[in-house]
Amino acid sequence: MRSGRNQVAAMTQAEKTEPENGREKEKEQRGVKRPIVPAAIPEPLQEHIQSDYVIVIHPGSSTLRIGRATDTHPAAIPHVIARRHKQPGQTYSCDKWLLRDGLNKPESNEQRQNGLKMVDQAIWSKKMSNGTRRIPAVPEQARAYNKQMRPAILDHDSGVKWTNTSHNEEHFVGEEALFVNPADRYDIHYPIRRGQLNIHGGPGGSVTAVLTDLEVIWSHVIQKFLEIQLKDLKYYRCILLIPDIYNRQHVKEMVNMILMKIGFSGVIVHQESVCAVYGSGLTSACVVDVGDQKTSICCVEDGISHRNTRLCLAYGGADVTRCFFWLMQRAGFPYRECQLTNTLDCLLLQQLKETYTHLDQDICGLQDHEFQVRHPDSPALLYQMRLGDEKLQAPMALFYPATFGIVGQKMTHLQHRSQGDPEDPHDEHYLLATQSKQDQSSKASADRKGMPKPSMYDDVRSQGMDPERGHMMESELGPSQADGMGHSNDGEETSASLFSRKTMVSQFEGKALGLDKAILHSIDCCTSDDTKKKMYSSILVIGGGLMFHKAQPFLQHRILNKMPPSFRRMVENVEVITRPKDMDPRVIVWKGGAVLSCLDTTQELWIYQREWQRFGVRMLRERAAFVW
Repeated sequence: MRSGRNQVAAMTQAEKTEPENGREKEKEQRGVKRPIVPAAIPEPLQEHIQSDYVIVIHPGSSTLRIGRATDTHPAAIPHVIARRHKQPGQTYSCDKWLLRDGLNKPESNEQRQNGLKMVDQAIWSKKMSNGTRRIPAVPEQARAYNKQMRPAILDHDSGVKWTNTSHNEEHFVGEEALFVNPADRYDIHYPIRRGQLNIHGGPGGSVTAVLTDLEVIWSHVIQKFLEIQLKDLKYYRCILLIPDIYNRQHVKEMVNMILMKIGFSGVIVHQESVCAVYGSGLTSACVVDVGDQKTSICCVEDGISHRNTRLCLAYGGADVTRCFFWLMQRAGFPYRECQLTNTLDCLLLQQLKETYTHLDQDICGLQDHEFQVRHPDSPALLYQMRLGDEKLQAPMALFYPATFGIVGQKMTHLQHRSQGDPEDPHDEHYLLATQSKQDQSSKASADRKGMPKPSMYDDVRSQGMDPERGHMMESELGPSQADGMGHSNDGEETSASLFSRKTMVSQFEGKALGLDKAILHSIDCCTSDDTKKKMYSSILVIGGGLMFHKAQPFLQHRILNKMPPSFRRMVENVEVITRPKDMDPRVIVWKGGAVLSCLDTTQELWIYQREWQRFGVRMLRERAAFVW
């Protein structure tokens, strides 16, 4: 009897599915478009796709952080490549690390000295914790001691070796690239500088060359450190973390490289500041990311990065390292052969900065230190040196950037309007143009009929956009950017007002803002007082550029002293967070990317290989979690 019932049930099920299949076939015959399905993933991997099969990539200017979303910590590799010369007589080329343009101008030294005077004044004006004034250390005393110091030989073999290039490999990546002997006919390239692709006029500076370097570095790291074969990447997806102020063309090229060259099946692109908030477990924060090459500041509220609060300052930890070297030279630095053009000396200077510099006003007077110099083909040397206020002055240059001595360079960057992309016809230019025309036609018809004018949301709905999305777009553009795309009278901005606004922006971008002033400016660009109060209550400092002893109370004190008096009364407590959940601030952005991969809402953001092949950059406009 049971078997009879089972047969009837099976027949009924078959009868149900048959018409459905028939309807699907009819639709296909009629030419009805079916949704694009993601690349097929083998059944056994379906349940693991959220954990082991998502790779999070955070490409920094000096360090690449990459790992599975389930890893406790990412692999951290110097983001550098050494490429073998193609021809025998080719000249040696090495991208700058601590050196940069604008340092050797006639005004550079004067500007550096003026900045140092401001630093010394700030040090003297702030009392120590016991209430007394700080006694400045005289650099002449340190110089007299350091001048007579000579190194002691610890060992005739330093134990450090050059990278073995005897097999004529095409390239070396990461630490191996840093230790390639300059005499071995290899060029050194850093594919990312100051948060952007390192495009320049020298060898290896074209977009194609830089993207090729990125592809080689990332592919090498995936195979060596994550132990994943490139042919298996079709089963993996990637989360790419980009700066808040990004170059659309560069992001498009990087997504194309990830999907079409390296071979991931899908990608999500998200902003560093939003991921930093996810990684720290906060909901809203003013995110201050002090990196090696640049410092970016942005206010994030409920997972949205407010576009008009974004600032990128063109200085970071590398500039503090160079400034510390200059101050040590003033104090008679005993390692006199040290050169900023030598990569190994740059590594030593970075180590000295990380070991000795601080932001603790209570440490004063002269102290004796020692350090070792270990270079390949040289003996291991031990140096003694005496330092005073130099250890405090160098990190304070972040608050008085004139001390860096950079002249004639653009030091502050804002998010600018998209220039448009021929592959993306329905970009913001198209939306604003159609909205402007609809505004005018609606206004004209309303005037004729004597009817009330339609609301902004009516315009948004008429374009088939979600009102929430429309509101988000306006808040992302912010007042300054929205003005640039707005309309006076009949939709055209007067040339005089356009010119004056462009002049104001260019003047602002020419200034080198101190870190505390830049934070206050970013918070002040928030649209409401409630949002500003939130930001003052949660200033999140990430990246490796401000990991100095007592940096947290130092920055908190400066923000409190300089914030507007009206907010000083309104905000209960200004909180600067430098180590949320006791995490390393350098990996918080990467951690946020790993958290992002586990969220249910993330599933709508994936861009798959087949979709990218068919629609290109339009997928970024459709799927990006921020206004593209």
